[in-house]
Amino acid sequence: MDLTGARWRKSTKSGNNQGDCVEVADNLPGVVGVRDSKDPTGPALAFTPAAWRGFVARVAKHG
Repeated sequence: MDLTGARWRKSTKSGNNQGDCVEVADNLPGVVGVRDSKDPTGPALAFTPAAWRGFVARVAKHG
């Protein structure tokens, strides 16, 4: 999956934890990218928007 052009962002709830969190890019059509903020040039996961919404909903429900 090509994530060139992705605009990565961290949650505003991540606080000031020295970058130990995930970043999400949801500006590309048909894909949501997720990566480790400590390793921005490392691997990234790619989800369909529907799969990402489902994941976020479950985390919010149990979180």
